[in-house]
Amino acid sequence: MITLRPANERGHAYFGWLDSYHTFSFGNYYDPNHMGFRALRVINEDRVQPGEGFGTHPHRDMEIVTYVLSGELSHKDSMGNVATIHPNEVQRMTAGTGITHSEFNASATKPVHLLQIWLLPETNGLTPSYEEAIFPTETRQGQWRLLASRQGGEGSVKIHQDVDLYATLLDAGEQRSFSLRPTRHAWIQVTQGKLSLNDMSMEAGDGAAISNETLLEIKAHADAEILLFDLA
Repeated sequence: MITLRPANERGHAYFGWLDSYHTFSFGNYYDPNHMGFRALRVINEDRVQPGEGFGTHPHRDMEIVTYVLSGELSHKDSMGNVATIHPNEVQRMTAGTGITHSEFNASATKPVHLLQIWLLPETNGLTPSYEEAIFPTETRQGQWRLLASRQGGEGSVKIHQDVDLYATLLDAGEQRSFSLRPTRHAWIQVTQGKLSLNDMSMEAGDGAAISNETLLEIKAHADAEILLFDLA
């Protein structure tokens, strides 16, 4: 079964400096039918204006993945990490027993466009930790590239949850398949372009919850970028 989560039905928050779309309930947006999927709790698509951002704020007991689509995002946290995240880079924070951090658009002239992804950890009370990795465009072009995983294999960042996060870039007309193991579920998030998923049309901002399927067939109808979460 594949259930589409259309981009235009997501929650929306606009504050001038921030334009944010929420795939699942978040902040002032609450929909009991969209509280998350499996361990996946948050997918926020954020656009932050130049020089603006999120001041210091706390998190705990959450796995937080940041995926920058364009622009650059400055990060600073209570663990002493200071970094600027660019496209082709993935940042992972384990909030565990508690951290504080801030995030700002590092550019004075260009907006930053990113996905903020939260996953529930397998265990609460973990020791906070931080990791980032680079995934060049060519490693995602026309193939599934593992970005995050429970074991941290293949150069992926380590997630404290039974999830594999993949990304791929497809040219218009290109096709890609993905086989799901028995009892596994998946979430697909389209970050750009247009495609069909097992003959279901999807475009940028759309998501899809997938259960009781074994083979996913994806065909790009325009240059596309896709994130795929393989979930317990």
